[in-house]
Amino acid sequence: MVNKADLSSWLQTTLVFQGLSQSQLEPLLQIAQLQIFSRGELIFKQGSEATGFFVVKTGRVKVFKVSPAGKEQILNIFESGENFAEVAALDGKPFPASAATLEPAELIFFPRMAFVDLLRHYPDIAINMLIALSQHLRHLAGLIEELSFKDVPQRLAAYLLNLSDSRAGETADRLTPVNVVILDVTKSQLAATLGTIPATLSRAFYRLSSEGIIAVNGSQIELLDRARLQELSQSAAQDEY
Repeated sequence: MVNKADLSSWLQTTLVFQGLSQSQLEPLLQIAQLQIFSRGELIFKQGSEATGFFVVKTGRVKVFKVSPAGKEQILNIFESGENFAEVAALDGKPFPASAATLEPAELIFFPRMAFVDLLRHYPDIAINMLIALSQHLRHLAGLIEELSFKDVPQRLAAYLLNLSDSRAGETADRLTPVNVVILDVTKSQLAATLGTIPATLSRAFYRLSSEGIIAVNGSQIELLDRARLQELSQSAAQDEY
């Protein structure tokens, strides 16, 4: 059972509900539902009825598509405070992708019809939702660019730099790059995120390691030459190998 007072304070820290007053949060608390999932559990499947959207309270969730041949492409990974599946919740059409947990997770679920009714009465909630949708659109535009115009080593270089920058933001000195990062997904999941297969990803890791750009120790990656990594991430794509 979710504590409404605690949930109210927490919702104000999320992108989609930040800045809302207590009076605006109250109707949201009335329809919010806590759902608990185990690791690797399917939350919804592509093509199924869109009954609402979710905000991650704890854990991480991947949103993905699977090709007819069984190849998985991870579209995004959502962490605490981030929302997902709001597009289908707003237009009422089936979920365009699937979602599953990467680890045990607590999700706050907002039923579609009740939430859409709230949007009619609280424009501030609608504005926040538009901002969240815009961020997701920017992410998908960036993903399309990566998959269309960059080869796997370039995508890997960009991913490692982004991971380093995000970890720097979690430290006391937010401006100092973090040169040792820990992969927060398995290499199979990373391959699915980068639009490739594990064997090709392994060759990309080997290439960057052999050229002295990174050093790999299990899931720990040391960025030995950030300048070359940056150059690679922005260079013209080479043929896949």
